[in-house]
Amino acid sequence: MISDVMVARTTAEGRQVRPGSDEESMSRESRWSIAAAWAVSRAWLFLVTLGVLYNPYPIVTDDVRYTYFGWYEILRAGSFPIGDVTWQYPPGAAGALLLPGLLPLSYPTAFFTLMLAADLAALVFLLRGPSRLGAMLWVAAVPVLGPMILSRYDLLVTALAVAALSCAARPRVSGVLTGVAAAIKVWPVLLLIGAPRGRRLYEAALWTLVGAGAVVLGFAAALPGAFDFVTAQRDRGIEIEAVAATPFHIARAYGWSGEARFTYGSMEFLGPHIAAAGRICLAASALDLVWLLLWRRQAQRWTHATMPDAALTAVLLFVVTSRVLSPQYMVWLIGLAAVCLTRRETTQRPAAVLILLAVPLTTWEFPVWFGWLAASEPQAVAVLAARNVLLVAAAVWSARRLWNGSREPEFTAADWPAPVPRAAAPSPAPARSGPPSPDATRTGRAAPGSV
Repeated sequence: MISDVMVARTTAEGRQVRPGSDEESMSRESRWSIAAAWAVSRAWLFLVTLGVLYNPYPIVTDDVRYTYFGWYEILRAGSFPIGDVTWQYPPGAAGALLLPGLLPLSYPTAFFTLMLAADLAALVFLLRGPSRLGAMLWVAAVPVLGPMILSRYDLLVTALAVAALSCAARPRVSGVLTGVAAAIKVWPVLLLIGAPRGRRLYEAALWTLVGAGAVVLGFAAALPGAFDFVTAQRDRGIEIEAVAATPFHIARAYGWSGEARFTYGSMEFLGPHIAAAGRICLAASALDLVWLLLWRRQAQRWTHATMPDAALTAVLLFVVTSRVLSPQYMVWLIGLAAVCLTRRETTQRPAAVLILLAVPLTTWEFPVWFGWLAASEPQAVAVLAARNVLLVAAAVWSARRLWNGSREPEFTAADWPAPVPRAAAPSPAPARSGPPSPDATRTGRAAPGSV
């Protein structure tokens, strides 16, 4: 009996699960079922991306074959792509583009293989969570984006973000992972917005700086032109898939004289009122940051789910107010929503459902109807508008639930994550004089100061 208790496994909720129990067996079976579903879906996705199975839209892999490979050749020659306005990424992106060259495969095949490995790494971290819902969302949603998602390095960044949030109890590890991810694409810095106050926040922020600094300064020292990306997006228009582009699609049917043109590496609207719309987007993003800081100031309740919940809210807010909303951004939202769903106390289930509904609409508008969307054909605009409405609704609902869910204190940041309760031998209560405290009578607990 004693040996059974000694080897019992303790879950994240503090429950003990004995080896060989029904709960242990069900947990193991669910993990294997999810892993099998991942293997089947990713085998199909990988073969379609390679062209072994029929890919009706091979254009989605051209970024790897031409753009990424071209940058890889420039980086390998000893420089960042100086003067190339389509290079809009922090210095750490060079690492993501150089890594495939280490494999004994053609560059596209090596790139797809590394992204598949990142996909698997994210699943492994999600399966470590108390709930399997997050892993199920990841397995189901990612392949719906099609071969495009293995043809962008956003999977690598998302996997690092998933790992950072999964390791939040160890702020040094989490901070380094966040920093490395932010050095590749800036958005993972938003993971810190939900870090609990006090020492853990300072420690996570410090190690984020260490991780990002090591990557950024390392590439900046090795290759010239590391910071050209800072001004590369200054004169961008409104990307035709962005939330802010929806009114311009409709306006084209009523005589708006603007046009969709390939520039800065994507299809963007250029013409009257676009500059003003861009300034509104930037102002809205500034307001997003103000709201998030206000939320941190008023937040009283911190749980295991607060950090991933806040990260999802923050990224959703910035995605819907951005001038650019490329289809690969959806994997950021899928990954963050999946981490939220690994925690039973999450506030973000409704937002996760809306994100899941938006995924097939994203694939529908790109690549299936992208040509029609560039021409602002009504059916394509309707699909895009539906997707963008879902994302805006997800952002608003996410923010509201995060705000309401943090109003009542549960435990302090100093106790986060909450320690796993341990059984303790009862100790004799000290002698008391007089009647019991009214608080003790009502709650069954001793009143403050009574023990």
